[in-house]
Amino acid sequence: MAIDSDKCLAAGTGSNLDAAVALFHSLSDGTRLAIVRRLADGEARVADLVNELGLAQSTVSAHVACLRDCGLVQGRPEGRQVFYSLAPPELLDLLSAAETLLAATGSAVALCPNYGTDTYAEVTG
Repeated sequence: MAIDSDKCLAAGTGSNLDAAVALFHSLSDGTRLAIVRRLADGEARVADLVNELGLAQSTVSAHVACLRDCGLVQGRPEGRQVFYSLAPPELLDLLSAAETLLAATGSAVALCPNYGTDTYAEVTG
């Protein structure tokens, strides 16, 4: 597989790489990722996300605000309610690519000693 160095994030410097780091950091929180995955199925209000995710309203609101500030989620006001949806359609492509990569790596990512799941720490701890 040939890599086009002009399009490769690793070849970027400064703001290109910083923007990629910010994007992946915004998706690295489990709650934010759960919200993004839910919104991939269609728009929802904060109250819907609270009920579906079983989290406090303040927690969901803070994470939705973060995603909105990052440009990943947009709100559509309707009366006193706001319906949130994914802003860039390319985010669905990123989620799909991530699922493909996770399927290809198997448990390697989950077992990573630096960024793996808590299960790995419990097993080795």
